[in-house]
Amino acid sequence: MSKAVLLVALCFLPVLTIAARPNKNPFVVRGRVYCDTCLAGFETSASTYIPGAVVRLECKDRRTMELTYSHEARTDSTGSYKILVNEDHDDQFCDATLVSSSQLRCSTLSPGHDRARVTLTRFNGIASDERFANTMGFLRDAPMPGCAEIMKLYQETED
Repeated sequence: MSKAVLLVALCFLPVLTIAARPNKNPFVVRGRVYCDTCLAGFETSASTYIPGAVVRLECKDRRTMELTYSHEARTDSTGSYKILVNEDHDDQFCDATLVSSSQLRCSTLSPGHDRARVTLTRFNGIASDERFANTMGFLRDAPMPGCAEIMKLYQETED
């Protein structure tokens, strides 16, 4: 009997050790924030990236929708942000969302481009700890000069 208890203890000890050990490799959530200078609804060649924009990463329980994690970051000079997350958020919805822009003339949230879903679990087959969020954007208050020519490049032509 004591050999069976010892065998069971030896089998479960590694599992308990792994579960109790803090995560040495945090997730790294990366993304960029742009200004839609032509009011196109997507990034164009005229889009610029916004330094100093605030992005929030929030995770919510899938069943209760209770907020379980929240962290904010600012974009750097290239409009890029990086958020380190130490915990695994399996069974949770995690979204990067735009909070504010540092540019007064480009501060309206772009509909459909104001949030990006991010998967923060190691139980999904993704080997890397880096997670890339879709680029998010703000709309400029008025199109910049030259946007009409740029938008012509994106129009479909019928032959």
